[in-house]
Amino acid sequence: MHKKNAAKKKVSFSQFGNYNVLFEYFVRHGLEQEYVVPPAITKHTMELGNRNSPDFVCSPFKFTLGCFLEAIEAGADTIVQVGGVVACRLKYYGSLQKKIIRDLGYDITFVNLAEANREHPASFLALIRQLNPAYSLRKILRTGATVLAMLEALDRTQARLIENVGFEVNDGEYDRVFRRFLQDLREADNNVFAVLKIYRRTKKAMEQIPVDLPSDPLRVAVIGEYYTVMDDYSSHNIEKKAAKYGMRVERWMNVSNTLVHYSAPKRRKVIRDYVTYDMGVTTTSNIGFALTCAKQGFDGIIHLKSFGCTPEIDAMPVLRNISADYDVPILFFSFDCQNADTGIETRLEAFYDMIRMKKENERKKRI
Repeated sequence: MHKKNAAKKKVSFSQFGNYNVLFEYFVRHGLEQEYVVPPAITKHTMELGNRNSPDFVCSPFKFTLGCFLEAIEAGADTIVQVGGVVACRLKYYGSLQKKIIRDLGYDITFVNLAEANREHPASFLALIRQLNPAYSLRKILRTGATVLAMLEALDRTQARLIENVGFEVNDGEYDRVFRRFLQDLREADNNVFAVLKIYRRTKKAMEQIPVDLPSDPLRVAVIGEYYTVMDDYSSHNIEKKAAKYGMRVERWMNVSNTLVHYSAPKRRKVIRDYVTYDMGVTTTSNIGFALTCAKQGFDGIIHLKSFGCTPEIDAMPVLRNISADYDVPILFFSFDCQNADTGIETRLEAFYDMIRMKKENERKKRI
């Protein structure tokens, strides 16, 4: 038994929202390898990634590189870069990050999913073989089904949290239930039914949390670049900040919506009055969701991106057109590794005051 454990790879993946829980589960149950939990992202992570990255590369590159380096220091001997499943410059980052890590003197296995062909799923098996040459395809498929169920449960549960956390009567109750939910996922039996049981139990627990929800709350959509909008540290936890001001926050952008349920032709049809061609990995989706929210009478839209994110820079003029056509205010944030929370909160507070007064004036006109 000792020799078997010693032969196991120590695999890690960068911090990315709460999705590390799913990756950890897949590594331990599907690949039967050890998982090194990367330290939570801190200022040190950011500085470590920034110091070893090209100057003008986007902040997701710097955050993920910093996470990789911290994971290696924590004992990981195998790093997995999943940027290959995202069709933007991130798919090229694995090769560069691998070279940087090697140049720093770390002799580790670097598995880059960008080397697989998404049109040929079997190509991923060659990468899986790097993680465990003796993998069991049956176990991989079974665990994959469990993790897919976890993904759906996680995204639905997190959506319920960000939509209602600003109106909870007792601070911290939603977070407490959500943390319990994540721990239950880590400890779940390897089958879909166990995950569904956890999801239903969590949903029931959240429904029982007392909330003070206004009859007509301020509805705000959060859109933006893939990594930044889904990672709390990268986004400066802006969803919860907005929620605490009394905004009911909705975000379409998550992994299950973009990789499982997304239909590019349908989305392009929705925005055909504004965009002729597909504009990139998150841009078409964001414009489509922004337009849908504008038509539904949302009170505001918050757009997040990392500094220098070309697809989302291209989206901004289109979003301004939607803003003008539907009279819906849009607040733009562009984050790098130097942003301070104070300035972000000041802008967010001003945005809240603006959309609140706008809603009150519209209500008075109807009386």
